Amino acid sequence: MTNEIVTLITGANQGVGFETSKELAQKGQHVLLGSRNKERGEKAVQELKKLKLNVDLIQIDVTDKTSIKQAADKINSDYGYLSVLINNAGMTNDAHQKPSLMSTDVMREEYNVNFFGLIDVTQAMLPLLREADSAKIINLSSNMGSLSLASDPKSRFYQVSSLGYQSSKAAVNFATICFSKELADTNITVNSVNPGWTATGFGGRPADALKIPGMQEVEEGAARVVAMASDPNNEVTGTFTENEGTLPW
Repeated sequence: MTNEIVTLITGANQGVGFETSKELAQKGQHVLLGSRNKERGEKAVQELKKLKLNVDLIQIDVTDKTSIKQAADKINSDYGYLSVLINNAGMTNDAHQKPSLMSTDVMREEYNVNFFGLIDVTQAMLPLLREADSAKIINLSSNMGSLSLASDPKSRFYQVSSLGYQSSKAAVNFATICFSKELADTNITVNSVNPGWTATGFGGRPADALKIPGMQEVEEGAARVVAMASDPNNEVTGTFTENEGTLPW
């Protein structure tokens, strides 16, 4: 039996991913902190080890299939299974330009991380997830990726223009739906989570981002992910939720 909960979190050397790593490790999970940059990852891991937490580094670049395979091979060699995969790595760099002006080169960069990277990591880790007694895939999405909210004139997202980022997160939600249906009869659940507008360095935000009205602290941004990742029942699948409840696709 796979008694120890082994959790991989991509893009976890900072922001919501780092906070999620800390809180899940505090709950007794063995966290594999995924980081593209080895030095930054090692620094993050050492910070958590000072708190006596069970955290190890997994160097993984979600845009590099060789890096993903090496990460999967290491997890297989060290543990033989994976309990939780949290696809946290993400980016945005389209600067809210109008769709008529937005470079497809910029959008491709966002898709490579936010969508194709997520798919490549999920596919590579599925054999390990199947080896766990109970397993979860949690995809970090965004309410900005909701087609319902983006097309509703009454929604605050109606005026938002971020074609690359928004559509990549809509694609993440569709991936959640597709994987949850394929894996419905297995030990693996698949869900999307919106962390919310959180004060981190995501998208080049300033260090004093908390001064921006409406931004939440990182603990709030990680709360829903932590709740789902630590739920012992693991019965819910194919959902899109946030701290306040269910979101429309």
